[in-house]
Amino acid sequence: MDIQRLLSSTEDLRQVDGPAAAASAHLRRVLGGTRTDRFLRGSWLGHPVHPLLVTVPIGAWTGAAVLDGVPGQQEAARRLVGLGVAFTAPAVIAGLADWSALDTRQRRVGVVHAATNAVAAACFAVSYRRRGQGKHAAGAAWGLAGLTWVGIGGALGGHLSYALGAGVGRWQ
Repeated sequence: MDIQRLLSSTEDLRQVDGPAAAASAHLRRVLGGTRTDRFLRGSWLGHPVHPLLVTVPIGAWTGAAVLDGVPGQQEAARRLVGLGVAFTAPAVIAGLADWSALDTRQRRVGVVHAATNAVAAACFAVSYRRRGQGKHAAGAAWGLAGLTWVGIGGALGGHLSYALGAGVGRWQ
């Protein structure tokens, strides 16, 4: 199976429809058209905020992986992992605001996108903890696992945005 078909297959995950529809409806009731909703979805910026926010964890975690290969930079790498973990929550919150306005097929992909990124964030939380315990090699290994999941999540996010047009014009 090629990658494009694998990404597209997430559009057919009907098993998530019930919980996803309920969660989306709840988010729309809470956020629907409020100033917070418009802020989180980027009306002030002219496009969604979520893609902007995700660059912080992705950049921090990638930078940590680079520093893992530089002798004497373990503390800097640990701090970058922590920065990425800290910025995960704002990225998730903005992503949920965007996700709540998507159609059914887009929501399905969004659920898988969120799940893979949750695994990535968990890997980086473990990485940060291991590094803080002085187990740098284990922390670096968890970080590489996390980057793998970030890559999968990014591919799904790209599919969601570019193949399915999620969020296009929805920020207004």
